[in-house]
Amino acid sequence: MLRDTIHDQLVLAHNLHKRRAISPHSADTLIGMTVAYLDHAATTEPGRRYKRSLLEALDLRPGLTVLDVGCGPGTDLPGMVAAVTHPPSRSGRASGPEALCSEHIYASPLSVGRVIGVDRDPGMADEARRRCPSSVEILVGDAHELPLDDASVDRARVDRVLQHLADPERALAELHRVVRPGGTVVLADPDWDTLAIADPDTATSRAYTRYVTGHVVRNATIGRELARLLHAAGFAVVEVVAESILFTDYAEAEAILRMPDVARRGWESGALDPHASRAWLSRLAAGPFVGGFTFYTVKAHRPAP
Repeated sequence: MLRDTIHDQLVLAHNLHKRRAISPHSADTLIGMTVAYLDHAATTEPGRRYKRSLLEALDLRPGLTVLDVGCGPGTDLPGMVAAVTHPPSRSGRASGPEALCSEHIYASPLSVGRVIGVDRDPGMADEARRRCPSSVEILVGDAHELPLDDASVDRARVDRVLQHLADPERALAELHRVVRPGGTVVLADPDWDTLAIADPDTATSRAYTRYVTGHVVRNATIGRELARLLHAAGFAVVEVVAESILFTDYAEAEAILRMPDVARRGWESGALDPHASRAWLSRLAAGPFVGGFTFYTVKAHRPAP
C-alpha cells in the first residue's frame, strides 16, 4: 500500500514536470544547463530508484510541513505536495491515483500541509517557482543559515547537498534547529572515494577517481560520514542504507559522471596524463561499460524532550 502511494506521488511529479518543461530562453544559460543536468539525473534508473526511497523514508502525510534544503529547480517538490495534500474526492470526479495526477489538486483548498524549498541560487529558486504550484514556498537562502524559525518543520530532506558545502557541520546544526522535536530528516550523498570504472588501464581509472575526490568534489567522502555527523548534531540515527549505483550503459554514465569533461579538466591541470586519458575515454565509449560508486541514505529523528 505504501509503495503504491509513493508510486502515485512520483507519477504526479513526473506528469507535472512534463507540463512544466524548462523554458527555451533559459536553456542557453548556465542555470539552464544545470537544470537540464539535474532533470536528466532524476530520470535515470538509479535516480528514480533512490528518489523513490527518499520519499518513502520521509513518511510524509497530509498536514505535515516538509523542507527540501537545496531544492534546485524544484524537480522533487511536486511529489512532496501530493504527499502532504488531501486529494479531493468529488461525485463524478476521479479519486485516488487518478485525482493525484489531475492538475486541479494544486488549486484545491483541501491542501493542509506545507512544502518549503530553499536554494542559495536565485536563478534556481526562480525556476522552482515557475515549475511549482503557488502553494509551494520557495525561499532563497543558505543551508548554513536557513531562513526559517526554530522548530518549524516536521520533515526535512537534504539530497546530494552536503558534498558541496563549506561547513556541513554548521548546516546540520541549522537543520537540527528548524526541525521540530520528533521530526524526521533524510539525507543522501555519494561517497566518491568508491568510484570505480572498469578498464584495463587501472592506473588511469584510479587516477581519475583521485582527481574527482581531490579536485572536483569538495566533500568527496561525505556519504560515509552522514551518520556520524548527524549524531554529532544531536539527531538519533535510525537507518543507514548504502547502495551501489551501477552503470552498464556508457551514455547514461556519461550524462551523470561527465567523464570526458572531468578528464579534460584533469589533464589540463596536469593531474592526469592526456594521452592515457584520451585512450581511456575511447575505450569506455566503445564499451562494454561498467562503473559505479556507493550512495548513502541516512534517516534520523530529532529526539523529543
